[in-house]
Amino acid sequence: MAILKVIEVLANSDKSWEDATKKAVAQASKSVKNIRSVYVNEQSAMVDNGEVSEFRVNVKITFEVK
Repeated sequence: MAILKVIEVLANSDKSWEDATKKAVAQASKSVKNIRSVYVNEQSAMVDNGEVSEFRVNVKITFEVK
């Protein structure tokens, strides 16, 4: 039986929500091992002068505790 833990991570990108998600996983993987999945819980964006300037995600990252 595997024991899994979930952490919540916030990340941003000036390119896309997908890029922000990848950044969240990359940053989390520096200190968390055995990442199994990522769930995008929430998306938002900042607008500057009528254009989207930043994409933000709130993700839940699941990893196995050994």
